[in-house]
Amino acid sequence: MNGVWTIAKREVHAFFVLPIAYVVMTVWLLYFGLVFYILADFFSASPGAGGGSGLMTAFFGGTTLFYLLLLIFAPVLTMRLLAEEKSSGTLEPLLTAPIPDRSVVLGKYLAAVIFSSVLWLPTLFYFWIVSGFGTEVVDFGVMGSTYLGLFSIGLLYMGVGLLMSAVSKSQIAAALLTFLVLGSLFLIGLRSYATQDDAERALYEYLGVWSQMSTFAKGIIDTRFLVFDVTLAMLSVFATVRVIQSNRWQ
Repeated sequence: MNGVWTIAKREVHAFFVLPIAYVVMTVWLLYFGLVFYILADFFSASPGAGGGSGLMTAFFGGTTLFYLLLLIFAPVLTMRLLAEEKSSGTLEPLLTAPIPDRSVVLGKYLAAVIFSSVLWLPTLFYFWIVSGFGTEVVDFGVMGSTYLGLFSIGLLYMGVGLLMSAVSKSQIAAALLTFLVLGSLFLIGLRSYATQDDAERALYEYLGVWSQMSTFAKGIIDTRFLVFDVTLAMLSVFATVRVIQSNRWQ
């Protein structure tokens, strides 16, 4: 575990040293601040809108605006994890260090999860705004399930991004592959609105991040989604270790 924490601290430090980290955080905050403003203005002008859902439920996964930035920023956060090590020639020295390959991978994965989770912390301020200045009552149970859903999706997205960074020789290729995989999963989930078959609809809803986040944002903790996210994240991390080990043998 010491090796994992060593790599994780190194990566987290690198995240906050690079200018791109502050660009990411600034754009992230400005974008979601604008989304919150638009939804708040919409709900205040039309109190009965939203089909019974509250402002925060709509904010966290109720519109395509929420997922648009996720699909863009997940590749940005993960593209450099291993692809940069390859392009800069620092991967070989890292692999020859007295640290197991799995510790290197887990450390980088943990750093990505930490940074992606930190990005959501400022959104707690929106709950304070809604409870203090709006008519909507904030349910702490709903708030907890919402952030559990965000964390679960973050595990999956960071895992996929890590794997794509491992199989790519450049950061651009890693970002494009991550966007392709995550975008495909998102589009598969949207198929639930186009099929008339109940079994197919249930399958697409299970695979789709839209259905997942909408469920958590309503205060419903569906363990099937948690199992799906954690399983795919673990498989991605395991596959990344195998890729790194194959690079070592080469």
